[in-house]
Amino acid sequence: MAPSDGTGGGDLFSAAAQDRLAARGPLPDRLRPASLDDVVGQEHLLGPGKPLRALTEADRLSSVILWGPPGTGKTTIARLLAAASSKAFVPLSAVTATVKDIREVAASAQHRLGAEGRGTILFLDEIHRFTKSQQDALLPSVETGLLVLIGATTENPYFEVNPPLLSRSVLFRLEPLSPESLRELVGRGLEALAASATDEAVDQVAELAGGDARHALGVLDVAVALAGGAVVEVDHVAAALGTKSVRYGTDGHYDAVSALIKSVRGSDPDAGLYWLAQMLEAGDDARFVARRLVILASEDVGLADPQALVVATAAAHALELVGLPEARLNLAEAVIYLATAPKSNRVTTALAAATEDVRRVATTGVPLHLRGAGYRGAASLGHGVGYRYPHDDPSGWVEQAYRPDEVGGHRYYEPSRHGFEGRLAGRWGPNRRLVDEP
Repeated sequence: MAPSDGTGGGDLFSAAAQDRLAARGPLPDRLRPASLDDVVGQEHLLGPGKPLRALTEADRLSSVILWGPPGTGKTTIARLLAAASSKAFVPLSAVTATVKDIREVAASAQHRLGAEGRGTILFLDEIHRFTKSQQDALLPSVETGLLVLIGATTENPYFEVNPPLLSRSVLFRLEPLSPESLRELVGRGLEALAASATDEAVDQVAELAGGDARHALGVLDVAVALAGGAVVEVDHVAAALGTKSVRYGTDGHYDAVSALIKSVRGSDPDAGLYWLAQMLEAGDDARFVARRLVILASEDVGLADPQALVVATAAAHALELVGLPEARLNLAEAVIYLATAPKSNRVTTALAAATEDVRRVATTGVPLHLRGAGYRGAASLGHGVGYRYPHDDPSGWVEQAYRPDEVGGHRYYEPSRHGFEGRLAGRWGPNRRLVDEP
């Protein structure tokens, strides 16, 4: 069920339409590479001797997943790989394709292989949009080699592609285009449009396109139109850029929050604000961000500054109270406070050590003198017998065991010398007793 390539053979009207589209269509489509040598960027995959080029040149391409942000050339590369192969090429979009379509493609591939001895490449764009059952329908044909799958996705395939299908494919990661690659692409675009631009305007397109070739060429197309035949200036590019929102998928979401947490943990408030702004601009759930900051307040600041948890919790509450966009300020305040606070992970490590003992050390349970004694017969069981009430001692502290003997000598919490926690360390007396500050 491979669709027609649109040339229509002897259909002169279809051919004429294709010619007009080639001359007047969107600039990204008009500059679509005709060979792997024309592809800008992705040298780590397509350069001489690199894996994807080597497989293609040897016509030994097996099923692959092309993973990368928008505008990095996934669809273009898929078509070029197919063009360099002896196999038939069948494109489908996961947005519209069904299990029935997959079965029809497999049936056609079976017939083609038997009648012509020719294999089939199935290009499945946005494979992450396929459900588990749809992906499962692909698996038998991919497993036997009846279909060579080229899947394209902007989402992390480890999250979105079924493990059995992913294990039978080679994963290739496409990177955002570098500013240098985008400058080369913009140069081609100017040549195609018979236009010129200042170096500053070209640099602006390359720097602000976010590694997205399609976006860069789209902006250039508009900027040239705005220039009206004159040299494209920075102002034309700024007008053409408009207000492009930040875009990323599931993996970008987790990468961004990871960068936010690590920046705040590393005490860099400017970096923390940058990643916060990116997540909010990308439309991330602000509640998710607030929850992560509350966790960080205890995980990475802890008792070095107990006020950090108060600030983070207050920001989360403010988000519920006033909502966005105003609560952006509350979240920013929390990020700055947490980033500039002294850091300690001793609460985290102490709980982890205690949990390890709970899971691995067999004990006799709660010591008798600590067990509840507030019911009839408890005393006869020995519950509460021998318990010493600290408030009855003038010092407010008595020496007694509070854990099973099997773990009684294990140390979990070791205060750092950072911030308020340093004061706790100074108050820790003999036998790990908290004493009055001088």
